Amino acid sequence: MFGDYDVDGATSTALLLRFIRAVGGRVRAYIPDRQKEGYGPNAAALIGLRQAGVALAITVDCGITAFEPLQAAQDAGLDMIVVDHHVAEPRLPAAYAVINPNRLDETSPHRNLAAVGVAFLLVIAANRALRQAGWFGGDRPEPDLMQWLDLVALGTICDMVPLTGLNRALVVQGLKIMAQRRNKGLAALADIARVAEAPGTFHSGFLFGPRVNAGGRIGASDLGTRLLSTEDAAEAAMLAEKLDFLNAERRAIEASVLDQALRQIETMGELPPFLLLAGEGWHPGVIGIVASRVLERVHRPVFIVGIDGETGKGSGRSIRGFDMGSAVIAARQAGLLINGGGHAMAAGLTVAREQIERVRQFLLERVMGSLGGQVPAPSLGIDGPLMPGAATLDLCGHIERIGPFGIGNPEPRFVLPAVRVEYADRVGEGGHIRCVLSAGAARINAIAFRAADNAIGRALLARDGLPLHVAGALRINRWRGKSDVQMQIDDAAPAGLGA
Repeated sequence: MFGDYDVDGATSTALLLRFIRAVGGRVRAYIPDRQKEGYGPNAAALIGLRQAGVALAITVDCGITAFEPLQAAQDAGLDMIVVDHHVAEPRLPAAYAVINPNRLDETSPHRNLAAVGVAFLLVIAANRALRQAGWFGGDRPEPDLMQWLDLVALGTICDMVPLTGLNRALVVQGLKIMAQRRNKGLAALADIARVAEAPGTFHSGFLFGPRVNAGGRIGASDLGTRLLSTEDAAEAAMLAEKLDFLNAERRAIEASVLDQALRQIETMGELPPFLLLAGEGWHPGVIGIVASRVLERVHRPVFIVGIDGETGKGSGRSIRGFDMGSAVIAARQAGLLINGGGHAMAAGLTVAREQIERVRQFLLERVMGSLGGQVPAPSLGIDGPLMPGAATLDLCGHIERIGPFGIGNPEPRFVLPAVRVEYADRVGEGGHIRCVLSAGAARINAIAFRAADNAIGRALLARDGLPLHVAGALRINRWRGKSDVQMQIDDAAPAGLGA
């Protein structure tokens, strides 16, 4: 398995490792070092695997545009199978098979699958073929594929694909398996993150995912895959602890790079419709997260590029209406990039230092062509008004039953009109604001994540007695055997300005 180092890649690789081992195959994983090797297959690694006796290599969550490395592998006598979901080009890499619902000649209805979803469909097909061939029986039982849906759920949630159709079905069933703590690595992650309740999309996306990612971002790239594929509880606990430590280190590095990026923005005056921010020594392991944080602030397509010597590695995030992955592929085809590709909403690239400004202008022109030169104003959809007294556990239970929530199935959002802040304070290391809101005698607990330094946090902390309209999602906060309702705040406005 030649896997990627993010959560989708780690879960995909762990899934195929577990399946191949379960059916009697011999398999190993190779996860490239993010800083030394970069994203995706490289010729040196593939040729090295062939020289080590590997006959077949399967790329997972990568490979669809790795034309030169896969050709070199074929020339060296290494058979290749590509399992990917990133945007393809008319040309396909040299491989025995290319499994990707986003091939241009593909008519699959499952174009929105994460790589782990594609890998799971491959497992189903391979298992069926083995069954039909009479492979199972006696001391070689057929594996229960459902047992690995926890991995599928984790990768699908963390890769931010729409939670509709097949993705929704995989996540719904996968979260049920995750709650059973069958996977020793996931159980260790839950313990280190102090998750005692049945995990949901929040736990996967904000507690488990960042820790699995941490190894690939700033540590050993294979830690996430090793954690999710081990059957040794002691090893799982050790790996989870190491990833937790690396995740804390990642947050510190991320904060530093984000601060530098925001300082660049402060010098710009009127912002263009597209931002490419570059800095010397910006750690390539955090640029994707920083791109997301900057996008939250400026609401326009963003690329963050970390420069090391004569090259830069960049990660971008987009908004609805601009296909960033296609734009990056076009830039590579125009000869502006060393490498690059991605999805509509996220992409990555490698660029020569002297080409950075040309890439900036190229992508800016693409953004202006797609958005008509104007960035659409951010909007916040509200499903309805609600008084604090109506935010009950019963209501939250009904809301939970229509989950899981994510892209394509947004969580219901309510506005609490003209509430007052009874209490507010900072909590945690991320600048979160915890508060109590009231209307008359009714009160509700609330939290605003990463809000201490923005207008929302300042309004909550002011506690000046003026009423606020507060918008957000309702959650059940379960802690030490007790449950109460908590609003996760998305926005707030002075009541005098309307809802």
